[in-house]
Amino acid sequence: MTDQRGRNPFDGPQMQGARYERADMSGANFDGVYLADARFYAVLTKAKFIDTNLSEADFDDVNLEAARFNNVNLSGAAVTNANLSRLTISGVTLANSDIRDADLTGMRINGILVTDLFDAYEKAK
Repeated sequence: MTDQRGRNPFDGPQMQGARYERADMSGANFDGVYLADARFYAVLTKAKFIDTNLSEADFDDVNLEAARFNNVNLSGAAVTNANLSRLTISGVTLANSDIRDADLTGMRINGILVTDLFDAYEKAK
């Protein structure tokens, strides 16, 4: 049996720090890829990130519509100027996350419209 200690759990390509600029990566499949500190300035509609390390990654001016993230590390990642339409977030940790200047039309948290939550918060003040 091979000794598993010290092995990188991301057994796919090691692409940390990679830059993807002006690329159309629609439908791309990142499975088991180590992409820590990667920079994305690309179209990533319907892209799939599975068992992928995206810690400290930067997604800027990207289209992530209908993208899928499954078992992904996004700690310290930044998403700016992005289309996240039809995004589903489930079973995630959002501790210490910050969302600013976002269009939250139709967004729900546990089935409740976020705009209704904000209205209730303002009335409770």
